Amino acid sequence: MRIFLFVLFITFPFLQANAQKNKEIFVEYSEFFDVDENLYPDAILLTGNVRVSHEGAILYCNKAYLFKKENYLKAFGDVRMVQGDTITMTSTYAEYNGENKQAYASGNVVMTSPSSTLKSEILNFDRNTQQAFYKTGGTINDKENVLTSQAGTYMVQKKMYQFRNAVTITNPKSVIKTNHLDYYENVGHAYLFGASTITSKENFIYTEKGFYDTKKNLAHFVKNSYIKYNNRLIEGDSLYYDRNREFASATRNVKVTDSINNSIVKGHYGEVYKAKDSLMMTKRAVAMTLVEKDTLYIHGKKLVVTGKPEERVIRGYTNVRFYKTDMSGKCDSLHSSEKTGLTKLIGNPVMWNYDNQMTGDIMHLISNKETEKLDSLKVLNNTFIASKDTIGSGYNQVKGQNLYGKFRDNKLYEVDVVKNTEVVYYMRNDEQELIGINKSASSSINMTLDGNQIDTITFFTQVDGEIYPEKDLPENARKLRGFIWRGEERIKSKEDIFPPEENEYDEKMKQKTKVEAEKENVPMDVRKESLEVEEKKKDS
Repeated sequence: MRIFLFVLFITFPFLQANAQKNKEIFVEYSEFFDVDENLYPDAILLTGNVRVSHEGAILYCNKAYLFKKENYLKAFGDVRMVQGDTITMTSTYAEYNGENKQAYASGNVVMTSPSSTLKSEILNFDRNTQQAFYKTGGTINDKENVLTSQAGTYMVQKKMYQFRNAVTITNPKSVIKTNHLDYYENVGHAYLFGASTITSKENFIYTEKGFYDTKKNLAHFVKNSYIKYNNRLIEGDSLYYDRNREFASATRNVKVTDSINNSIVKGHYGEVYKAKDSLMMTKRAVAMTLVEKDTLYIHGKKLVVTGKPEERVIRGYTNVRFYKTDMSGKCDSLHSSEKTGLTKLIGNPVMWNYDNQMTGDIMHLISNKETEKLDSLKVLNNTFIASKDTIGSGYNQVKGQNLYGKFRDNKLYEVDVVKNTEVVYYMRNDEQELIGINKSASSSINMTLDGNQIDTITFFTQVDGEIYPEKDLPENARKLRGFIWRGEERIKSKEDIFPPEENEYDEKMKQKTKVEAEKENVPMDVRKESLEVEEKKKDS
C-alpha cells in the first residue's frame, strides 16, 4: 500500500503537468489507481471517489477507465459532471472525449441549470457548442412548466430548449401540444411551429405558428389560428391573446362565429372580452345572422356585440347598412336586442321592403322572440312610404305621422298609417292600364301588400280627395311635400352594404395576406425573429 501511494504521489503531478500541456483529462483524485495491460488494455482504472477535470468541467464517479492515448474516459456509478455554475449532469454511466469535448450519459440522466431540470434516459452534451440533446424522450421542469418531448436540444448559452416530436408543456393554466417548439427558459417564451394546440378550462386554441409567454400568459398566433370558447370561435390571420384578462384581438380576415345565435361577425380587426361577453369589430365589419332560410347582413364602421347568448345586443355605429333578400336599409346607428326582439334604426333611417321605400325620424323592427321571425314595424314621426309606378315615371306615395306594419313569414303584408295622412297613388287595371291618379287625404290609412305591390288601400275618417285623369293632374302636384326619392342609395345585394373606401381597405388586406403567405418560405430562425419583433410591437 505504501509503495502504491508513493507511486500515485509521484504520478499525479506528472499527469497534471502533462494534462495542462496537452489539454488532456486530468485526474484530481482517486482512492485507488491501477494499471494492468492484460485486464485493462491502454487504460487506467480509477476507483473510489474519483474526480477528474477537463477545461472547466469536473466529473465525479465511483469508478472510471481513463484511456490516456485517446484522451477518453468511461465513468460508472453515481456519475456527476459539473460545468462551472451553469450545468450539473448526473447519471449511472457516462463517457467523455477530451479531444472533441463530447459527453455521453445514460441511465437516469438528470441535467440541471439555474432555471430548469432536464431528465432523460440518454443525453449527449457537446461542450464546444454548449448543446445537450436527446432522442429517447425527455422531461424538463422549471418554476412554471413541465415539458416533455421525444427529442430535444438544450442550448446552454441561449438558455433555450428546442423540442421535436410529441411535445407537451403543462402548467396550472394550460396544456400546449405540438411537434416543434422552441422554449426560452429564463423568460418562459415558447415559439410553436406546425400544428399546435393550447387547451385550458377557458378555451381551446389551435395554431400553426405562434408565440406564447408562459409566465405572463400572453400569446400571438400568425398562421391558420383560432380560439374556441364554449359558444364562440375566433379566427384571424393574426391573433393576440391575454389569458389573465380573457381578452383576444385579431387582425386581418377576422371571423367570430356564435354557434348559439347562429351568427357570424367578420372584419379586419376585432376584440373579444370573454368575461364581459363582448365583441367589437371594425374595418369592413359585417354581422351575419340566420333568419329562417335567409341571412341578415349588418354593416357599420364599428360593430359591438355584448351580453350573454340569450341577451345579445348588437350595436352598429356610423353609416350602418343592412341587407336581406326582401329587405334592406341604412341609418346612422343601430341597436338590436336579442332579449326584447327590438331593432332600432337611429338617425336618418331608410328601409326598402321589396320596392317600397320607407323613411321617418325613428324606425323600429320587432321580432317574435319565440319564432325569431319579424313580427312588426314602427316608423314614428314624418313617416313616408314611396315606390315607383310599375310602368310610368311617377311615384306612389303615402305620408303620415306614424306607421305600424305587420309581417307574415318575414314579409310586410299590412300597414297602418295614422294622423294627417296623404296619398298619391297610380291606379291601374289588370292590363296595367292607368285608370287615374288618386290624390287623397284622411285621418288614417290601412294598406295590404302582396309582395312588392300595394293590394288595397282603405281610408278612414275625414277623407278628402279624388281620382284625377293623368292629363288633369300637374307634375308638381304629383309629389307630396317632403318627398325624397333615395332609390340610388338602395342596397340590392350583400356586397352593397360596404362603401367604396371599405372595399379598398379589403383589397389592401388581401394583398397583405398574400405577402404573409409568401413569408412561409423564409427560414425558421428568421420567422422566429419576426415573431419576437411583432410581440415587442404589441407590448409597446
